[in-house]
Amino acid sequence: MALHETSRPESAGPDRHSTAPPLDPADRDRLLSGAHHDPHALLGAHPVPGGIAFRALRPFARAVGVVVDGERTALVSEGGGLFSAVLPLDAIPAYTLLVSYAEDGSDEREVHDPYRFLPALGELDLHLIREGRHEELWKALGAEPMTHQGVRGTRFTVWAPNARGVRVAGDFTCWDGTAFPMRSLGASGVWELFLPGIGEGTRYKFEITSRHGHRFLKADPMARRAEVPPDTASIVHASHYEWGDGEWMAHRGDVPVHQAPFSVYEVHLPSWRPGLTYRRLAEELPAYVKDLGFTHVEFMPVAQHPFAGSWGYQVTGFYAPTARLGTPDDFKHLVDALHRAGVGVIVDWVPAHFPKDDWALARFDGDPLYEPGDARRAEHPDWGTFEFDYGRTEVRNFLVANATYWCEEFHIDGLRVDAVASMLYLDYSRDPGQWSANAFGGREDLAAMRFLQEMNATVYRRNPGVVTIAEESTAWGGVTRPTDSGGLGFGLKWNMGWMHDSLQYMAKEPVHRKYHHNEMTFSMVYAYSENYVLPISHDEVVHGKQALVSKMPGDWWQRRANHRAYLGFMWAHPGKQLLFMGQEFAQGAEWSEAHGPEWWLLDPGYASAGDHRGVRDLVRDLNSRYGATPALWERDTDPGGFQWSLGDAADDNVFAFLRYDTEGTPLLCVSNFSPVVRQDYRLWVPDHVTAWQETLNTDAARYGGSDVTNPDPVKPEDGHLRLTLPPLATLWLLPYGM
Repeated sequence: MALHETSRPESAGPDRHSTAPPLDPADRDRLLSGAHHDPHALLGAHPVPGGIAFRALRPFARAVGVVVDGERTALVSEGGGLFSAVLPLDAIPAYTLLVSYAEDGSDEREVHDPYRFLPALGELDLHLIREGRHEELWKALGAEPMTHQGVRGTRFTVWAPNARGVRVAGDFTCWDGTAFPMRSLGASGVWELFLPGIGEGTRYKFEITSRHGHRFLKADPMARRAEVPPDTASIVHASHYEWGDGEWMAHRGDVPVHQAPFSVYEVHLPSWRPGLTYRRLAEELPAYVKDLGFTHVEFMPVAQHPFAGSWGYQVTGFYAPTARLGTPDDFKHLVDALHRAGVGVIVDWVPAHFPKDDWALARFDGDPLYEPGDARRAEHPDWGTFEFDYGRTEVRNFLVANATYWCEEFHIDGLRVDAVASMLYLDYSRDPGQWSANAFGGREDLAAMRFLQEMNATVYRRNPGVVTIAEESTAWGGVTRPTDSGGLGFGLKWNMGWMHDSLQYMAKEPVHRKYHHNEMTFSMVYAYSENYVLPISHDEVVHGKQALVSKMPGDWWQRRANHRAYLGFMWAHPGKQLLFMGQEFAQGAEWSEAHGPEWWLLDPGYASAGDHRGVRDLVRDLNSRYGATPALWERDTDPGGFQWSLGDAADDNVFAFLRYDTEGTPLLCVSNFSPVVRQDYRLWVPDHVTAWQETLNTDAARYGGSDVTNPDPVKPEDGHLRLTLPPLATLWLLPYGM
């Protein structure tokens, strides 16, 4: 795109100028090589003996002139793209430049000189950046379209403290940064340049000259929009989206999340319906999720990532939604549509590591910057990536601000923080000698811990109703304890132990399950140590782990029955629920990001479509009953809300427990993980309930089961119920009449 053009002056005055004083040779060399810290001191207009010197840097230009009060004066070429002259003026005037690249001057354009503008970044911003306390960092760094000193353009700012020089390059310079060196703003490490006439949609990068003399192009770490991979440039962006979710935003925090229903459908957006954009997804996804009764969706990472096969977990653009599916405003439209449908939005957030692509964050200014300088700490041993330097003020600020950015700019309701364990331990996946202890001789990464505490405290303070969720697989204490009590401050934590143990139990043939009974009961030993989510996530249905229904033993009927019974057990167990797409209709194949869910299994023409539709109907009913039954969520973090009815029936493969709401009203959950019908099965129940009724039976015919049921009502005798337990099934019972 062209630089800003104004009307050309009608009259041209005489050339009234003298030669400008030559630049100091060292300054000139540094300027032309992209290694000068203060190009504004050399370029633009400056008082000199005899008048005002004008100097412009326009590589490849045939002619450059200056226009003052409607009169034009030609500047003299100094070589290297520099043009200059001295006009007999008493003070620096308002002026523009005339630039021509054609021999005959037919392409002459009148433009504003970037080097006549004061810094467009304030002292408060710089102070907060230096202190690492700029909670709206995206408004200070990056590319910001604006009106500055009465002129429209874009302010470019970037943190590169080790650089000898930084220049702006883009499609408007044919990717040569020579014409637009930036100025250093001192100890902050920030470089700045206001470019008049540059606006939205412009592609750009920063051309950095390292202190070692190397020169390279880097994408903007703060870019709010990026090109579609494999292209890697940043794009100048300003949002024009008008939100329609005011009602949702006003009330999303009315009930604390741990006391509210919370059932999550995990989605990989590019493959949920391959080929759909954000706006097309907005037409289909909210209705689907709403129909199935999930309270939230959780998107696998949506930040810009170059390799689709990473599923978004190797992020290069932390402030830009992936361009594969549309623009940032298109993504806002999707979030808005979900909110207007009454569905919350959680996104996967990846502050644990970043890839080594040479055009992105890695060695950003020629030295380790976002990653630690110690090579032992910089390299992530599992993923071939770099870890963040959580002990560096500006890096911590970059990440904390990024968390608030997603919540505030995109109205995100929750952040699921990936790979927390890899951040917390200095020896994570490292052998002796590959790490060093902290100041107290321990293995805990104290800087990472402080970062997570600051991130959580900041997000909760600024964004009422938002929840942060830790994927943390160890026994680190206090993950969901408040930061003022020494905890990490997360709202919820994935219960990886429950997931691992329960799936291991379910994979056993029923005849062997009695030897593994404790794998289903052990979770209650620690169920209230944290605020938990029970995750059946994407991680469990890839890389040879099989889809959920395929993990189950037996023939096709038994696998589906096990699948249904397990979901019934999961939805009743203390904790919130998360289910990955495709598992809601018992897809048998592992998930592939190239193909997504096997929707054809639900087509009426498919012979077994009824089997898959039956499982999906069960998920819909589980969510419906769950949302309508406060006993299943009101006291998720209260040990008094749970009671075993029968926890030691290992020989029978039976589990029975009660959940209570704040009024003391119970729900009885009974799971029979054996393939036999158990008649007249005796279970203890509380005395104050005089009759019970089935509210859900995963063996119902409409779900694909054998339809073994109990009559309504079922009345206890001597404090015990006698039930018929269907094979490989879960029952929910409520007091009769509820």
